[in-house]
Amino acid sequence: MPHYPQSRLRRLRRWPWLRDLVQEHHLRTSDLIWPVFIASGAERESIPSLPGVSRIPLSQIAAEVSQAADLGIRVVALFPATPHALKSEDAREALNPDNLINRATALIKAACPSIGVLCDVALDPYSSHGHDGLLYDDYVVNDATVEILCRQAVVQAQAGCDIIAPSDMMDGRVGRIRSALDHAGFQQVSIMAYSAKYASAFYGPFRQAVGSAASLGSGDKKTYQMNPANLEEALREVELDIREGADMVMVKPGMPYLDVVSRIKQQFQFPTFVYQVSGEYAMLMAAAANGWLDGPAVMMESLLAFKRAGADGILTYFARDAARILG
Repeated sequence: MPHYPQSRLRRLRRWPWLRDLVQEHHLRTSDLIWPVFIASGAERESIPSLPGVSRIPLSQIAAEVSQAADLGIRVVALFPATPHALKSEDAREALNPDNLINRATALIKAACPSIGVLCDVALDPYSSHGHDGLLYDDYVVNDATVEILCRQAVVQAQAGCDIIAPSDMMDGRVGRIRSALDHAGFQQVSIMAYSAKYASAFYGPFRQAVGSAASLGSGDKKTYQMNPANLEEALREVELDIREGADMVMVKPGMPYLDVVSRIKQQFQFPTFVYQVSGEYAMLMAAAANGWLDGPAVMMESLLAFKRAGADGILTYFARDAARILG
């Protein structure tokens, strides 16, 4: 009689209910943050490189976010498509209390006060050169940029923002922004730091969506965003941001950096988020549109992978579609 193993792992895969019973990680709608692009005009604007994603005008933003809330989404992240005429070398539109982000925030909080609003703090949507900070002699300067970011964060908090998300990767900005918010009376406003943001080729569709691609041209952001080859450096970045007062940290992009997510969560046991960026979304959507992949299946598998790696939450353009499946 042949020898058979006493331990058969397939026994736990026999029935759907049994697979669910022993599942190690779970994806919930409350894990999802929906990134939203704000249009300056009166009409929705499709984004060719992001199928199914549009820039939403201010007149429709409250209704769109309310519908997302009805699906169970608890947080939205706002990004502006600033008109070219309002962009400048010093990105002064970032400080305008009446800019697209601040107006959208106020509209959302008035119509749907229970949903959280996350606002990106960086200058690239507002600068004529497409960089995240102030540009002097073709170099993004650190400390002068941080002073502008502090003012931008306070203006956003005044509009009703719940989570300030510095994505600029300037040194020391988290501590300075925390101090600025506290001094202005916004001690309750959280900071989700883009702590490990890599100089990635996966950002292309996003830059088109916010209109910074043309401004940046052939330039790059390698003097302030991280080298994709580095992992230990990401841990140092996270440690510094935690020391400076970050409430949450983020890794960006997502799927190519699951090892970074895992190491950060294991080492710090700190609220850790991940951004499934525009290029990740676009390539899955393109493959699904060509019939090469099962779109809903790979969408859910990719999101579950972030949870398995240790992410507490996920910024994803799939948020609404995933929420419909999760029920």
